[in-house]
Amino acid sequence: MNKIKIDSNAAFLYPMPIVLVGSLVEGKPNFMAAAWVSRVNFKPPLFAIALGPHHTNKGIDENGEFSINIPSVSLVEKTDYCGLVSGSKTDKSGLFDVFYGVSDKAPLIKECPVCMSCSVYEVVKLPFDMLYIGEPKEVFTEEKYLTDGQLDIKKINPFTLSMPDNNYWSIGENIGKAWNIGKNLKEK
Repeated sequence: MNKIKIDSNAAFLYPMPIVLVGSLVEGKPNFMAAAWVSRVNFKPPLFAIALGPHHTNKGIDENGEFSINIPSVSLVEKTDYCGLVSGSKTDKSGLFDVFYGVSDKAPLIKECPVCMSCSVYEVVKLPFDMLYIGEPKEVFTEEKYLTDGQLDIKKINPFTLSMPDNNYWSIGENIGKAWNIGKNLKEK
């Protein structure tokens, strides 16, 4: 098996979770689709989102808060729409049923199975993007998305993005328990 070199601009992680990032911009809730998001610290839990120059950034910069909303497959059309249009030209405030937790600066989406309101922990200016690192202050879900008190990925039914082909993918089957299926190799 020979490895071949490909363009480094085609380097992406597979898959990338799709979320809806929310911010309050000029008094209105605004949401954008984002896939460059990851948990980046254990304690405290911290999440990083890399955003290009978007309208949503104005609200994050102004208020020091944002939300991360995990949509289910049933919200793929609205999520994609939030990635197609800019809040600077299109009012997306009525697209979802919006609610707020303790913070009134991080709009959350009721239709999303999991919602987190985050305060900005740190902002890192990258060559093109802004990397917003946020600490979740509140996390919301519903009983129907839990199994034995834990979030259940099958019930949440999130979707992912692959790039550079720009396709959405649903989550597949469970293939094994993490930090368990490799035990046979560890014992050798």
